[in-house]
Amino acid sequence: MSRANEFTQRLEAKIAEQLKAQRVGYLLGAGSSYLDGNGYPLAFELWDKIKDIITDIDKRDEIQAKLDASATGIENALDLLDAGNPIEGPHRHLVADAIAELFRPMSPSLDDHIEFVKRMAQRSDPGTKVFNLNYDPLIERAAEYVRVRLCDGFSGHEDAFFMPSMFEERIGRIRGGFKRKQFEATAKPIQLFKLHGSIGWYQCNVDGIRRRAFGSPIPATTQRLMIPPQHRKAQDTMIQPYASLWSEFRGALGQDSNPLNRLVCIGYGFGDEHVNTLLENALVQPNFTVLIFTKELSDGAWDRWRTKTNVVVVTESRCSLYGEIGGGHPDLWKFERIAKEV
Repeated sequence: MSRANEFTQRLEAKIAEQLKAQRVGYLLGAGSSYLDGNGYPLAFELWDKIKDIITDIDKRDEIQAKLDASATGIENALDLLDAGNPIEGPHRHLVADAIAELFRPMSPSLDDHIEFVKRMAQRSDPGTKVFNLNYDPLIERAAEYVRVRLCDGFSGHEDAFFMPSMFEERIGRIRGGFKRKQFEATAKPIQLFKLHGSIGWYQCNVDGIRRRAFGSPIPATTQRLMIPPQHRKAQDTMIQPYASLWSEFRGALGQDSNPLNRLVCIGYGFGDEHVNTLLENALVQPNFTVLIFTKELSDGAWDRWRTKTNVVVVTESRCSLYGEIGGGHPDLWKFERIAKEV
């Protein structure tokens, strides 16, 4: 057996072992919703797809000017335009509205997400935690389609309201007699944390934080709770609903009484520093492992994560197994495959 084949076999065996272990959480990035171009667009594609939706020509040209100059993407252009001030600039809301208008009519296949959700629901761990950096509703739609309970922090019907205490609730019944009662869980809902907000989420000055059907428009005079990437994300995580969602993320990475032992990152390119910092802090714990599955990483991200002895990296062109470097894998980095192995 060649050295390359031997490395690949050990890599696959270790990943299978880790995915079947206990206390595993998941972090989903844009690559998990891309679906080989048949799903939602990646971040670097967004501007070309939404710019014609923005009807405020002056604001659109200001964003374009930043992109034509030094901005590295739409998120960086928005940061340069409002600099992360406490009061958001209008450019960011225009972009959020345009993304929502692009996403609302889209209805990609749910097959892979259905497989992922069904496997999550079958795990013995109570309340599997899925942290999602995407705005799209694929996980929610898949769960509803196969009748899997899911908790995203909202409760209600036509205009669901945000109630973060829902993440602490457990579904069950009391067994036993008067002197010896015991709680027995009857359901283990998937816990979904949309860390950057979602299509359908909005803030109302009167009714607070609300969620509408993903294909419905939000009420007039309200603001979407969707945060285009980068600098603004770190600023806005201090207010609701982000304060609660990010608190849950930090807790799962080591600050609560029953933290995760493994975090499986799928389709995330490690371009968000506020996420990366939390993961690096968690990796100080010797019993915590990060598994990275993505088509590619920038050279900077690769160099940052490849040498860590409690990190596994799988990309199409190169892999790392606890610091040991090997060749790429043809498909193990894909959400479509991981969804069938979790």
